[in-house]
Amino acid sequence: MHYSSRHSRILALLAEKGTIGVGDLAQRLEVSVETVRRDIRTLSGRGDIVRRHGEIGLPSGVNEAPFERRMRENRPAKEMIARLAASTIRDGESVMFDTGATTSILARALLNHRRLTVVTNSSDIARTLATVNGNKVYMAGGELRSDSGAALGFSAIEFVNRFSVDHAIISAGGISASTGVMDYNLEEAQFGQAVLVRGRRRVVVADASKFGQKGLVQVCGLSEIDELIVNRAPPDDLVKALQTAEVAIQIAS
Repeated sequence: MHYSSRHSRILALLAEKGTIGVGDLAQRLEVSVETVRRDIRTLSGRGDIVRRHGEIGLPSGVNEAPFERRMRENRPAKEMIARLAASTIRDGESVMFDTGATTSILARALLNHRRLTVVTNSSDIARTLATVNGNKVYMAGGELRSDSGAALGFSAIEFVNRFSVDHAIISAGGISASTGVMDYNLEEAQFGQAVLVRGRRRVVVADASKFGQKGLVQVCGLSEIDELIVNRAPPDDLVKALQTAEVAIQIAS
């Protein structure tokens, strides 16, 4: 079947992103929204894409869990951050993680480390690091979220409160100069806060798309973390706020 170059670009973008909005797609292709809508009608009529809730996606991808989609979004940036974060952890040390796409990718970057003690509420991280290289993995119990496979709530927090670790590492839904580290889910924010308290070194890993995002629920203020590991220098106002809070900024490249 013949595809125009623009149709091929649309399919390639969907393979990378999973789903995308019409307006965002028009911006990326540098064409009008009406042109994009004509393309969508053509591709949809062929069965190559499907439309749902103002977005389009590949037929195989519209039912993927939100967590799987987050694992693919900004993947190269998250992998750079993960490699840098992994390089700061030594064999035999203890690490506590919350559930998040960047922390899950970090777990994969630790597969060559040995004798780690890992505490997490993420079934993905637990599966990745358990039973290899002499690691010990402790996973918080409770009901697992269907989208991310994470245990949340009182029992998960009570579990991690029993540990004290070398590195407490969390992801973030957003980070800004005015509101600090934010998330979009109350239970995830509460768990992230509990993780940070248990670490001798408190680290947030976040790609540049999180800069300036205020989220819904505050995880902590900037003064409650020691390091921020990112893939790009933050905007000036955030840099100034981080410096005031004495937070070290590490930039992966």
